[in-house]
Amino acid sequence: MSMNVLLVDDEAGIRKVVGITLADMGYKVFEAASGDEALAVFERVLPPVVLTDIRMPGMDGLELLRRIKTMSPDTEVILVTGHGDLDMAVAGLKLDACDFIAKPAGPDVLEIALDRAKAKIVMRERLKNYTENLEVLVHQQADHLMDVERQCAVKGAVEGLTQLIGGVAGDVEGGIGIFNGLPCLVSIQDAYQRIVSVNQLYRERLGDRVGQPGYTVYAGQAGTEAGSPVGRTLATGQGQKSRVALFGPDETLSAVMVHTAPIKGVDGEIDLVLELTVDAGEVQRLQDELRATRQRYQQLFDEAPCFITVQDRHLRIQAANRRFKAEFGDPADRNGGGLCYEAYCGTARPCFGCPTLKTFEDGQAHQSELTVRGKDGEPVQVVVWTAPIRNEHGEIEAVMEMATDITELSRMQDHLASLGMLIASLSHGIKGLLTALDGGVYKVNAGFRTGDQEMVQAGWGKVTELIGRIKGMVLDILFYAKKRELQLRDMEARDLATQVAETVAPKAEQLGVSFISEIAPNLGNFAVDAVVLSAAMVNILENAVDACLEDHTKETHEVVFRARPDASGVFFEIEDNGIGMQPDTLSRLFSVFFSTKGSRGTGLGLFIAKKAVDQHGGRIGAVSEPGQGSTFRIWIPR
Repeated sequence: MSMNVLLVDDEAGIRKVVGITLADMGYKVFEAASGDEALAVFERVLPPVVLTDIRMPGMDGLELLRRIKTMSPDTEVILVTGHGDLDMAVAGLKLDACDFIAKPAGPDVLEIALDRAKAKIVMRERLKNYTENLEVLVHQQADHLMDVERQCAVKGAVEGLTQLIGGVAGDVEGGIGIFNGLPCLVSIQDAYQRIVSVNQLYRERLGDRVGQPGYTVYAGQAGTEAGSPVGRTLATGQGQKSRVALFGPDETLSAVMVHTAPIKGVDGEIDLVLELTVDAGEVQRLQDELRATRQRYQQLFDEAPCFITVQDRHLRIQAANRRFKAEFGDPADRNGGGLCYEAYCGTARPCFGCPTLKTFEDGQAHQSELTVRGKDGEPVQVVVWTAPIRNEHGEIEAVMEMATDITELSRMQDHLASLGMLIASLSHGIKGLLTALDGGVYKVNAGFRTGDQEMVQAGWGKVTELIGRIKGMVLDILFYAKKRELQLRDMEARDLATQVAETVAPKAEQLGVSFISEIAPNLGNFAVDAVVLSAAMVNILENAVDACLEDHTKETHEVVFRARPDASGVFFEIEDNGIGMQPDTLSRLFSVFFSTKGSRGTGLGLFIAKKAVDQHGGRIGAVSEPGQGSTFRIWIPR
């Protein structure tokens, strides 16, 4: 189908060339040499597209555009511009020009511009047709709804059901069919309590009572015009809920629950009332079953042999079982419902590596071993498991945390650790000292044979020194092999941190690992057993150096030891850029006899380090990424 195009240009050569091109494209071309001539042709032909030069003697393209749009706003006008006409082209677009193209306009450019114009014309026609058809359909539907009273009643019933139970929307055809699937009796009654429509179940149970008073199916006061549920709704304008007696087909009575909802017209008056009747016995059965199920789950929740809490994203305890309340107190007695870390540890911040926060972050179950404190202040060793609780959209709205008391198991581990320490120390330390002792005895014997008194004296000195070291080691083994109370003394935290750094720094530097010490000057004082606590931190620092030596992917390695104060204690941080740890390794890090060093490790170092921190009432935790390094954090209270 060809389309008329009006071509306007004051140069005859251009009109001829462009006209031939347009004709070859299938357009019927009308030509004009000026703006005035173009208007005359336009009034006669009314072409849907006008292609005009923007600069012409007399009336230019912009003025022609204005007049054409005044005569026919739907006509699409394409402006042809020369060099330096950009400002005029922009002005043309503001006057609702379809497009502009630059001279000389080749066939491809012309085709693109005309295709855009045709697309706008086609879209406008489609929109116009759709609008006209829609208006026709609206009028037809309005006439149909006005003619069918039952259809209006059903539509109002659906709106009433939306108010009653929420969520039911949309148009309904064919009577009250939407209610046929509901397991209750549904009727729609007018302002005179006459039944307008009922659902299938109502018809099966009570018969087709359309046109009859709806209250006649009830006994007692509910069976009267004023006392019926619908009657009270008409009187008060409010929905009603009541328990009444219903006559069955054989005149037997049964208890039912009746819910009503008013359906108001445009004038605000009640036109219809929606009534839903449910067997009260079935409701009671479902309520009893739900109550029994809740009781079983609550019993399971309370009697589980572990501490169970449900926590929100802020670690507020939303629910806790009986065992938790007995050991850590009722969270409801705390301000704001109680925070997990307040109940478990009495601290003002979450525990290091909190498994619940990890579950909120990645949606996975997590496990961790922690030392918490009960109501009596005694430490309790627990293993914590977490599980996400999701809503109907799959979003995590809470986390269930289950903690098992392993205090007795931990005490057994302490005993095993002592035995392991004894064996490890005997097999490694004393063996080395005895070897050195042999060297000292050899010197004494050699001195006697040669008569060299200085050698004899030096040998005996060496022997005496080694015997003293063996004695000290045996005493240390006995110290670790039995429970020993901490020897607390007040000291400056900075002195302890400096001592630890000076102990490890030479070894690290000798092995090619850069050791960085960042110790704040105002750490304050705390009461600690310096021997036990410093040994724990030295052990972790030496592990950090070893982790750097095992990593062959980086050119340089470093261990950073930091110490800084906080409001109630001192933080120590040990960070390395070594090989890092896998998640399963991290979860077992402080377990007794667990080692990542194979036969080179005893599996006691970090276990004893954690024990030392726990004895001081502190906290220890670690984070790590494989290939990136690890960070240990220790907090010791003042």
